Amino acid sequence: MSSQLFFASAPKHLGSLLAEEFIRLGMRDAVETRGGARFSGSLEDGYRACLWSRIANRILLPLGHFPVASPEALYDAAASIDWHEHLTPDHTFAIQFDGALEGINHPHFAVLRVKDAIADHFTARCGQRPNVDAEQPDLQIHVYAHQGTVSISVDLSGTSLHLRGYRDTGTAAPLKENLAAALLLRAGWLEIAADGGALLDPMCGSGTLVIEGALIAADIAPGLLRERFGFHGWLQHDQTLWQRLLAEAHIRRAAGLQRLGALRGYDQNPNAIRAALHHLERAGLTGYAHFERRELADCYPGRVEDEGLVLVNPPYGERLGEVDELPALYARLGAVLKERFVGWRAALFTGSPELGKTMGLRALKMHTLFNGAIECRLLHFKVEPHYFVSHQPRPLPAEARSAGAEMLSNRLLKNRKALRKWQREAQIECVRIYDADLPEYALAVDVYGNGTAQWVQVQEYAAPATVDPKKARQRLREALGLIPEVLDVPAAQVYFKVRQQQKGASQYERLADTRHFHEVVEAGHRFLVNFEDYLDTGLFLDHRDVRGLLGRLAAGKRFLNLFAYTGTATVYAAAAGAIASTTVDLSNTYLDWAQNNFLLNGIDLNQHELVQADCLRWIDHAVGRRFYDVIFLDPPSFSTSKRMLRTLDIQRDHVLLIQAVLRLLAPEGVLIFSNNLRRFKMDVEALEGCVVEDLSAATLPRDFARNPRIHNCWKIYQRTA
Repeated sequence: MSSQLFFASAPKHLGSLLAEEFIRLGMRDAVETRGGARFSGSLEDGYRACLWSRIANRILLPLGHFPVASPEALYDAAASIDWHEHLTPDHTFAIQFDGALEGINHPHFAVLRVKDAIADHFTARCGQRPNVDAEQPDLQIHVYAHQGTVSISVDLSGTSLHLRGYRDTGTAAPLKENLAAALLLRAGWLEIAADGGALLDPMCGSGTLVIEGALIAADIAPGLLRERFGFHGWLQHDQTLWQRLLAEAHIRRAAGLQRLGALRGYDQNPNAIRAALHHLERAGLTGYAHFERRELADCYPGRVEDEGLVLVNPPYGERLGEVDELPALYARLGAVLKERFVGWRAALFTGSPELGKTMGLRALKMHTLFNGAIECRLLHFKVEPHYFVSHQPRPLPAEARSAGAEMLSNRLLKNRKALRKWQREAQIECVRIYDADLPEYALAVDVYGNGTAQWVQVQEYAAPATVDPKKARQRLREALGLIPEVLDVPAAQVYFKVRQQQKGASQYERLADTRHFHEVVEAGHRFLVNFEDYLDTGLFLDHRDVRGLLGRLAAGKRFLNLFAYTGTATVYAAAAGAIASTTVDLSNTYLDWAQNNFLLNGIDLNQHELVQADCLRWIDHAVGRRFYDVIFLDPPSFSTSKRMLRTLDIQRDHVLLIQAVLRLLAPEGVLIFSNNLRRFKMDVEALEGCVVEDLSAATLPRDFARNPRIHNCWKIYQRTA
């Protein structure tokens, strides 16, 4: 075959990348065109494109271009082609029509006109016509109509080239293989791999990005696993030429695998990891890439010396993930990159580029691509401190502050002085010294200490829509400037967060992943707190008096702590002399934190057990098997955790929950029930046979007296005759 024009289709916005790929393959005149790219060359070039293109959907060999203004003209155009050169009456064929043609309202009609032309051609020549096979035809024919012109082509690829042959299962919303390859090429993986760099996908799903990365790095033809292409049933197929290209590809594969760098994929879903390992095996790459179940928080380079590319396709609100949870997820991803992947390059593929801003990294460039019908962006980063972005407001220096800042300063000093004597007498190092006392400065300011060091957490209450955002930002910057000065705390030890109304267990969601813990002291007890990774620190200051009450009640008793968080109440109980305790929470993270609090206070872990479980399920199982003298029940207001047996709405469910827990009480036992739902109403009448004492006011710490609705607390026990 002499030099021939070929056309390759590709996903939207990938025509230029496809043309670049063809130029690397030796098709020097390749150029981007509508819907893909075109190049000219020999049949060998067409075969090479089928075997080696990582981006193309189809490789088409045009048989003719025709001006067509009607269905009849389409028939005449198809009839003018000598179909005996391409198939016989014993072959099967199928037709795909794309585009728009005047007089044709449905693509099926266009397909019928071309089919009739082919059938009539063979009937006239030999009295026999080939059959149509829409599933596995010997020859796939492609018809494309645009602006009154029709191209009729042989589809050399057959099924779409993105179907490499290694993937037969997938997780939710998997990337197509050619889109995954395009992301890698856009992210510079070809050059990084050539320099021996590593590739890591921390949310790898069924492994497509990592496997495509391996194919690129090892110079493996993406079509090498395919058993059949469209040209295999074509009369002009050159099997000798094809076998020579396959042999060359196998040689290049063997050589490429010898220089393959480190490739790793992590995912929190064990089913995704199983699928990724299965796909790796089908790709013939077992042992050349590593897949492992890991949470994002546990994502590290494979080796300390590794450096390369982190490429990730996180959920972005289309079918996957809860939209409200995504900013925190992206922020955690950014924190992991900044802490553990300095020196690497990173790229993030998302349908919500605004989410990328929460990562705290400045994107250097951006590409627009489509994941199916969803317009997405590929954001490119260099993980270097120069490009780190802080979302923390910049404190205003003294000379730039308004008169209101002096009012705030005076109020902070006044409050601290008023609390100082009480703090000394009660051995309180962790205290709230300001809680939106001045409406203009809607902040909560908490001081944490251990006798030698202090830290300050500043939380801004989300402002209502009536407040001018610019003025609110100005006041916040004033506050952040003066708080370290007034409280005599280094600015680096002042931590800022925005406090909004929380849904379910969202107060426990990670904001970052620094794992920086500080030891503080409360009434002689030692606790670990974290100011950066979560909205709350691990020590609820408003529960301080409740913890003290539990300690007094638990002396010499058996104690149960449900929805235990970091186990601080159990520390009080054990230190007061509880003979045994059980601490139950669903989160391993918080139970590990609780264990460290226990060890910090010298609590015997054999005597005081920690249980990782859904509290609702654990209660059902424990009834009739376990009994406790003192129980602390402090559930979230609402929870829909996927790991829980059922949802929990504390207003709706509190009676049933309390009744279930009361069945775990020993004779003369006491239940302390608390929650932080401000509009909560206790249904005392439904708790028939119980004494219900409201301790909300009695357990409100002095430093929270200005906000009496901050928590609810009751003492509940069975009424005796």
